[in-house]
Amino acid sequence: MEKILDFSEPLDVPLLDKIVNIMFTDPVQRIPAQKILTEFQEHPESWTRVATILEGSQQLQTRFLALQILENVVKYKWRILPRDQSENIKTYIVNLAIKLSSDYPTLQREKPFLNKLDMVLVQIIKQEWPRKWEQFIPEIVGASKTNESLCENNMMIFRLMSEEVFDFSNGQMTQAKIIELKKSFHDDFSKIFELCQLILDNSRQPSLLLVTLQTLLRFLNWIPLGYLFETNLVEKLCTKFLPVPIFRNAALECLGEIGSLSITSEAPQATQATFFEKVFQNVMTQIAGILPPGTNIADKYEEGSGEDQQFVQILSIFLTGFLKNHLSVVEKQELQPMLLEAHYYIAAISLVEDIEIFKICLEYWNKLATDLYQESGSQSQPLMLNTNSSSARKKFYAPVLTRARLALIGRMPKPEEVLIVEDENGEIVRETYKDSDAITLYKSMRETLVLLTHLDPDDTQSILLQKLQSQVDGTEWSWHNLNTLSWAVGAISGVQNEEQEKRFLVTVIKELLSLCENKRGKDNKAVVASDIMYVVGQYPRFLKAHWKFLKTVVNKLFEFMHENHPGVQDMACDTFLKISQKCRAKFVRVQLGDQIPYVDEILVALPQTISELENSQIQTFYEAVGYMIQAQPDNTVRESLVSRLMDLPNQTWSTTMAAAKENVSHLQRDETMRNIANILKTNSRACFSMEHCYISQLGKIYLDMLNVYRAYSGMISTAVSQGGPNAARTSQARLMRIVKKETLKLVECFIDKSEDPETVMRNFIPPLLEAVLTDYASNIPDARDPEVLSLMVVVINKLQGAMTSEIPRIFDSVFGCTLEMITKNFEDYPEHRLHFFTLLRAINQYCFRAFFTLNPTQFKLVIDSVVWAFKHTERHISETGLTILYELLNNIANERPEISSAFYKSYFISLLQDIFFVLTDTFHKSSFKLQATILVAMFSAVEKGTVAVPLWDESNTNDPAMTNQRFLREYVINLLTRAFPNLTSNQVRLFVTGLFTFVSSLPQFKNTLRDFLAQIKEFSVAGDNDDLYWEEREARLLQEKEEATKRAMAIPGFIPPASLNDADMND
Repeated sequence: MEKILDFSEPLDVPLLDKIVNIMFTDPVQRIPAQKILTEFQEHPESWTRVATILEGSQQLQTRFLALQILENVVKYKWRILPRDQSENIKTYIVNLAIKLSSDYPTLQREKPFLNKLDMVLVQIIKQEWPRKWEQFIPEIVGASKTNESLCENNMMIFRLMSEEVFDFSNGQMTQAKIIELKKSFHDDFSKIFELCQLILDNSRQPSLLLVTLQTLLRFLNWIPLGYLFETNLVEKLCTKFLPVPIFRNAALECLGEIGSLSITSEAPQATQATFFEKVFQNVMTQIAGILPPGTNIADKYEEGSGEDQQFVQILSIFLTGFLKNHLSVVEKQELQPMLLEAHYYIAAISLVEDIEIFKICLEYWNKLATDLYQESGSQSQPLMLNTNSSSARKKFYAPVLTRARLALIGRMPKPEEVLIVEDENGEIVRETYKDSDAITLYKSMRETLVLLTHLDPDDTQSILLQKLQSQVDGTEWSWHNLNTLSWAVGAISGVQNEEQEKRFLVTVIKELLSLCENKRGKDNKAVVASDIMYVVGQYPRFLKAHWKFLKTVVNKLFEFMHENHPGVQDMACDTFLKISQKCRAKFVRVQLGDQIPYVDEILVALPQTISELENSQIQTFYEAVGYMIQAQPDNTVRESLVSRLMDLPNQTWSTTMAAAKENVSHLQRDETMRNIANILKTNSRACFSMEHCYISQLGKIYLDMLNVYRAYSGMISTAVSQGGPNAARTSQARLMRIVKKETLKLVECFIDKSEDPETVMRNFIPPLLEAVLTDYASNIPDARDPEVLSLMVVVINKLQGAMTSEIPRIFDSVFGCTLEMITKNFEDYPEHRLHFFTLLRAINQYCFRAFFTLNPTQFKLVIDSVVWAFKHTERHISETGLTILYELLNNIANERPEISSAFYKSYFISLLQDIFFVLTDTFHKSSFKLQATILVAMFSAVEKGTVAVPLWDESNTNDPAMTNQRFLREYVINLLTRAFPNLTSNQVRLFVTGLFTFVSSLPQFKNTLRDFLAQIKEFSVAGDNDDLYWEEREARLLQEKEEATKRAMAIPGFIPPASLNDADMND
């Protein structure tokens, strides 16, 4: 096989075919064959064998291999090839494409190969056109008029060119090249459009007509609108192609693209309005012939072919896209019947059992409902239906919106809070995983239903109550129907005024409670119980305003906590937690008709209430009561409540500690360890909700807890010393480590929630560091808990500069040993790795001067660890490393000259090289923003003279005129020239000059970097470079999110009351 690697001999094409065949058919020899083929592809002269392969090979895969070699040459070596060689390649590819598309039998036979050949030709066109191939478009248009099969392939080339230039150019070409190609396309587009018109008017070849329509589709989102307004293209699409089944989908796609275009300043608005009005009329007339009004589209979709189903989807895209952009244009008296029919089509399509089609319709219902809602609350006078009254517009759309409400209510997906689902066997079970798509869809549908309810609350109520009655009387009873109904009821919380909400919710809850009592079978009862709990959890405003109802609901939840059906107890505890968060103050006050606060009753009955709950459910219960206690304003009463709540776990704790003092081996029992872990978890949940007032409880167990931590640390160390590293993995050792982890989590939670840093620093930190740091440093790697690092992060972030004196101790205990664990590879100890770099950042932010206490070797270890972090392939770790470096550079720049100069002399150039490494290695594209920001900071520091110490090796440079500015330019040029031999020295020099030119403008600096990355081979091979533009997308998304939040806050119920900040819900 190695014979094909001898480029001094003619290529043995049959042997190459044989190797390729082995590669695809022989599992035994596949790896050596793949190795030979890879070496052949990467050989610098392999491209000279392409013509021989294409003419002599009998294998399609071998010919593909040849084209891949040629494509790589065009992409990465075209500029450095001698001009005669590049011309020969271009001529050869063009002639081969003409040969293979000269007649239809050849075209059909060679279609797969020709598609790949076209892609190579497009790469050549991108390199040559327009400067070195000015007549490309006139030539290909002229050739297309001579032969229909050749014309069909040329249309494919035009389609690929449009996609390359207008759709996929960002990150693949420089900005200047993109602008040049777009301008050239615009300048010569009239010739392409005339060719399209000629084909559509005269050709009778179905495949050519179809390809032309598909190519035209790629042009429609960027061509000047005059090509639409001043030609008969739309009429032709509607009358000639839309009625014909073979062209129907392609024609409607084109019309959908046209209908989604916005009115611009390119032509008079009246002209554009008239045009879009005709588009609507023509398409709706044809659609009525294809799908007569009143057709059950959902049934047609189920029965139809793939083409028919695609047509329904394209129709939904056309209708929603057109109406979103041009609704006001067609809101005319004479178009009312057609406009209503268009909306009835969307309503019928909304019932199709295809989630993607439904999402298309849902987006439109949201847009229409938003517009109508905003209009009803504004003082503007919109143009609509020959009237200036917004109420008239709402009245016109009323029957349409009723159908929309019915569609949404009947398809409501499961909210995140619901834990009980129907499995594939038709049984009711506890949910095992979250369906993130369903949760996202629920959010969109809930928002839309909220808007629709605002437009007509009575209609929504009427639909919901009618559907509820059908559940109660059994005419439409099913788990699915009851669930979607209940989820819709919960979705409109906060929309109605309090009186409407009261009447509505009382009716719903009474009917659901009655249904729960009357239904037989555990599964039925579980479904109804789940729906009751979801609904009541969504209406905290109502519960807060009606104490007796709230108390009844909570008592019902306590009943459900004794129901053993899977998921019911979980949901009861979760709903109790949600109600406690939102109505917490109600429970600590004496309410009308009661003798004592209800929290006292809860605490008295607590042992009985939680008697059948699992440990995780008990912990949720404790968190819920913790919120109530936290709302008690009287400190003395609050401490008493804390003591009473924690009485049960404290009794167990005291008993366990007493037994351990008598005999420490008691701690080694599995049951003891599980009990301690559960007690600590319960304390953590209570601490989370009680926040700083938990301090009285922590004080009771803190020292004992640390003693237990030390005891288990000693036991694990002893086991490891006697049994080796595997002793840390035994079931008993794992239980001990669980106790240690829960100890660390509890302390972390308390410190994070604490409000008295001085007390924490004085009373809690010294014993904590003594117990934790020594244990961490002395343990084997597998026995070191990452929670120690996480705890140190929280301590430093909370106490900040007060911890500076403790940093050397922390450094000595955790830094070196952790770094040794995480730098062996990129996979082991992921939690340690993440927390380690977060800790390093916290020290850099709040205790920076602690670095000055380190010796040079230790400080170099810090810098090396930062470099290792930003070279990591996991995005979060890489960006943490870059952030640390950026903040470190800023801190250094503000230090005394003797400190900053020593840093720059030792680390500046090596850090710069490392940043360029991750910038160009394709694994860290998502960190482009931070990489560019750091480079700007470093270049700017040199340009402004902040870096005063010579960066070059003075012993090797005798040039007295050398400056840091000049040295850095030359260094970066040499660095990049060596790294990227496919670039000319002039390309590199222009790039570096651009960096220094735009050092004061980050946006232009980033564009210069992007253009450079688009030229280097590594990024071209990697393909998708969208991450280079992530910052712009992120900023746009953030702005959209802020605007959406502002709009949401202005619409009652748009943000679910159960999701509002507690401050908005408290009394």
